[in-house]
Amino acid sequence: MKVVIAGAGSVGSSIARELLSHGHDILLIDPKPEVIGRSGLRGARWLVGDACEISTLREAKLDEADVVVSASGDDKVNLVVSLLAKTEFGVGRTVGRVNNPKNDWMFDDSWGVDVAVNTPRLMTALVEEAVEIGDLVRLLTLQTGVSSLVEFTMPQDSPLLGSTVGSIEWPADSTLVAILRDEAPITPSLDDVIDGGDELFFITTIAAEDELRSLLAPQRGQQD
Repeated sequence: MKVVIAGAGSVGSSIARELLSHGHDILLIDPKPEVIGRSGLRGARWLVGDACEISTLREAKLDEADVVVSASGDDKVNLVVSLLAKTEFGVGRTVGRVNNPKNDWMFDDSWGVDVAVNTPRLMTALVEEAVEIGDLVRLLTLQTGVSSLVEFTMPQDSPLLGSTVGSIEWPADSTLVAILRDEAPITPSLDDVIDGGDELFFITTIAAEDELRSLLAPQRGQQD
């Protein structure tokens, strides 16, 4: 897979390093030539230039990219790169880094962003997940802000304990995709029994999150 990453700071370089280890073709774009030497990346291709300029993106042959990742520390840059990648070069998938959570609402299909990665919100979610048992935690927003990946840790007094996955009437727009039990991931089947301490992971529409929360934590939902 050919991936173009705009922004070779700590975030962009980390993404590139992971993708290179998986055998992908990586091109990084950054206006500062000095980042090449200090990145320590082996196997990546580089282009020094402004990713907001059409000429730079043409030189990067963006029309041949499978994915464009906008990973700079400037939300304006990330939005412009995503928009140009979609509208001018027809890139199939764009991923945009959100630096300021207040700008999260702009990272959608109107700006050419397929997936918005809100690092501060993700870190907050991971902190909440570590301490919140019995509440739904959004981990990631997917598909231009329509869907999300959420997690719910089953409390020991949940009325759903002992129920099979197939016997529970999940919301229509929510799908249980994984169960983490005793640090081991399980692909859920209809016959799997819900146990206390299970971490349930769902793909759900954001609109259905409240319904899913009410099902999983009815008492908390009634208080809210």
